[in-house]
Amino acid sequence: MDLEITQELSFVTILVFGFVLGLKHAVEADHLAAVSTIVAQRKSVVGSALIGGFWGLGHTMSLLIVGALVVFLKLKISGATEAWLEAVVGMMLIVLGVNALRKLWKKETIHIHTHEHGQREHIHIHTHEKNANPENHHIARLTPRSVAIGMVHGLAGSAALMLLIVPAINVPAIALLYIALFGAGSIVGMMLMSFLIGLPMYLTAGKFALLNKGILLSAGLFSCGLGIFIVYTKMA
Repeated sequence: MDLEITQELSFVTILVFGFVLGLKHAVEADHLAAVSTIVAQRKSVVGSALIGGFWGLGHTMSLLIVGALVVFLKLKISGATEAWLEAVVGMMLIVLGVNALRKLWKKETIHIHTHEHGQREHIHIHTHEKNANPENHHIARLTPRSVAIGMVHGLAGSAALMLLIVPAINVPAIALLYIALFGAGSIVGMMLMSFLIGLPMYLTAGKFALLNKGILLSAGLFSCGLGIFIVYTKMA
C-alpha cells in the first residue's frame, strides 16, 4: 500500500513538474521574440493574449506528435537534427523581425491638403497611420500564423527539453499526460507574457504614437538580432 502511495506521489510530482517546466519554457528568449513581433502590432490586450494562446496551442501540438513517436516508436533525435531545427527557428525569427520592420515602415502615409483662408491658400503636409484601428480586422486572421510559429518552436525545443524526460517515464499514459501538462503550462505562460507585452502597446496607442512605434521597432530588431545569432551559432 505504501509503495502504491509513493508511486502515485511520484507521478503527481512529475506531472506538476511538467506544468511548471512548461511555464518556464514559454518565457525563453526565442519564444518571446517571435510572439512579440506579432503582439507589438496589436492594440488590444485581449488580442495579444489570444496570440500567445494560439502559439502555445501549436507548440503543444508539435510536442504531442513528437512525444508520441518517442513513447511508442522509441524515436531519437540526433544532435545534428536538433541543431538544424533550431536554425530553422532562427530563420523564422529573422523573417518575423523583417516583417515587423516592414510594417513599421509602411505604417504611416503622407498626405498634402490645400486649404484657403480668405484670399490666401495654404498647403498642409501631415502623416497618419494606415488602418489606424487594426482591431477592426478579424483576430482570427493572425491565429494560423501564431499556431504555425508555435509548431516550429515545438519541434525545435522537443529534443533539448522534453525528450530528455519523457523516455524515462515507463507508463505511456503518464508520459503523454506529462507532455499535455507541459504544453498547458506553455500556453498559460505565453498567454500571460503576451498580455504583458501587449499592455504597453494598448497604453501607448493613439496618445503616445512615437513610443508605440518604438516598441514595434524594438520587437523587430530584437527578433532579427536573436534570429541571426541562433542561425550563426547552430550552423557554424
